Parts: sequence; structure tokens; C-alpha cells
Amino acid sequence: MSNIREVARLAGVSVATVSRTLKSPDCVRQATRDKVNAAVEQAGYRPNLMAVQFRSRRTANLVILVPKIANSFFARVISGAQQAAQAAGYRLLLCDTQGREEIEREFAELVYAHQADGVIQLRAFDPFPTDREDTPPIVNACEVIKGGRHLTISLDNHAAAKAMTEHLINLGHRRIGLIKGPQTSPLTQDRVAGYLAALDQAGITVDPAIICHGDFSLRAGYEGAATLIAMPDRPTALFCENDEMAIGALKRIKESGLCVPEDISVVGFDDIPLAHYCDPPLTTIAQPAEAFGQTAVEMLINLIEKKPNPQRHVILPFELTLRQSAAARSAGPKGSEKKDCSMNTMSASCAPTTQRPKPAH
Repeated sequence: MSNIREVARLAGVSVATVSRTLKSPDCVRQATRDKVNAAVEQAGYRPNLMAVQFRSRRTANLVILVPKIANSFFARVISGAQQAAQAAGYRLLLCDTQGREEIEREFAELVYAHQADGVIQLRAFDPFPTDREDTPPIVNACEVIKGGRHLTISLDNHAAAKAMTEHLINLGHRRIGLIKGPQTSPLTQDRVAGYLAALDQAGITVDPAIICHGDFSLRAGYEGAATLIAMPDRPTALFCENDEMAIGALKRIKESGLCVPEDISVVGFDDIPLAHYCDPPLTTIAQPAEAFGQTAVEMLINLIEKKPNPQRHVILPFELTLRQSAAARSAGPKGSEKKDCSMNTMSASCAPTTQRPKPAH
């Protein structure tokens, strides 16, 4: 392994210049940086990582706390975070917390132990003690703590759910069932509020009987749909607060012999990859999952490196993506006889239509 003196000899500069180029390249002229970088490659030199960390008091490690790594939405968030971290010379330490506070606290402690430089939290929970003044760098993304003390990246879930409910209302639906996420989740609360706001604005009376509790899982969608379609006056449309529940609902509805969207429309939230490939393709709210991870990493690195963040609270855009799982309300009878739904999407185009939300007032 070559050392720094060999790099200095090949570049024709001093050891101090090589050190300054590697540590603070912005302080060195471009021509000198080019010579040093070429010499580093030629010599095969790799800095002593422990020595660099000791001098800078940084580890180049970022902890990301993920509530459920198996969730495909979070997988996309992680992918965006990984790409941004790698591009900036940082490593991502991934923790699947299952939403357990003790695990989140344990991994957040890595910053106090100088084994990581900062934390990205994807759930509405603060893993650091609120009575300590030396709070380490942390960014809260996706599900954010309302009124929290940290930087946040979120979606306007209220506006997104309202836009989806308005879309169903515009299709002629008046009995719109809802399968909610976890009751304590801020995402659930905002999406329910958006759903209720759209109904109120349209003068539609809310029926609590067609609002079901869920937990963002396939099973919750399956079981919620089973409850709703068994009602004598079942909903003509079903809004699931994430795509996984919507896919579970599709399965249960098909098992009952009903057709989507002829007998009941089904819509979701997230636009996971499977939403485009399920049968029929799912109308949903698309949110920029990769951008959550990328933006969180960029904001966290700014905190770590004492650089300003243009915004403390970033709100990312959503899009209403229209596919074949939702259609105008059928005027025909709502019989429960078995039907063949296998051809219900053959005449429809598979290309989704995307509608951007109107600006909030």
C-alpha cells in the first residue's frame, strides 16, 4: 500500500498539499487537485480511515431508522438515501426497527458513541432525550412529528387524501368506504381528515360504519374489504390509505365474485411498483419515495458539516395517478352473483394518467 509521501512525489507537491487536497479540496486550486487525484490513482493510495476519523471527529456513517423494511415504499426511500449518501462519501447504516422505541433509541445512541454522525428517522418518534441540549444531527422524514424540534421532509397527506376522495366523488360515488392506517400515525390522521374534508365540501354525510381500522398491511385491506362488501348497502368505492391494503382489498373483492371497477372502485396511496401490475392496475396517489431519502440525506449532511439548510420543513409534491381500478359509479343493480371479471381491463389502456394537485389556498 503506497503512502502519502509517494503521492506527493508523483504529483510534484508537498505532503501538506496532498493532505489539504484530500481533506479540504475546495481550498486547493483545480490544477493542483487534478495532479494530486491522478497521483492518488497511480499510486493506489488509500487514506487511513481511522486516522481521518480521529482528525475530523467524523465517521462518515449515517443511521437510518426504518419502521418496516419489508414495506416496498420504505425500500424506495432507502434506495434514494443510499444513492445520495454514497455520492457524498457517506455510508448508510440500516436499522429495521419494527416501530419499537427501544430499538430506535439503541441505534440513535451510536451517534453519542461516535460510531455515526447523524440519524434519519422515518417514523414520528424522537429517539433522543428531550432534556439534553446536545441533540445530535437528525432529520425526520415521511411520517413526521407534528411541532417537533427537528428538520422534516413530508407530504401534504391531507391535501392528497382530499384530492383522491374528490376524484371518486367526481366519478359519481357517494358511499366511499375508507380503510385507515394505524390509529396513532400522523399519516392516518391527516389522510382521514382529507377524506372527511372532501365529503363535507360535497355535502355528503359521513357514515362511520364504512370507515375501517387498518395497519397498512395486506391483511388489513383484505379483512376491511370483507367487512365492507358484506354490508347490505355496501360502498360503491373503497379508498385504502396505502397500496398494500388496496391490493389486499382487491383480492377479497374478487374472491366474493364482484368486479373492480364495475361493482366497486378501489384506490390506494403511495404508488408502489406493484400498483401498476396488479389486476386491474391501481389508481393511487404517487409520492416521490426516492426523493424522501435523497432529501433527508442532503439535509442531514448539511447539519453534520455545519452548512445551512434552505428550509427546515420540506413538503414534497404528490400526484394523482389514474389507472383502471376506479371508474364512474355503475347505475345497475348491486347483485352478489358470481361474475367473470378476467376480461375487465382488456379494452382499457395500461398507460396511467397523472394529474398534479391544485395549489393549496
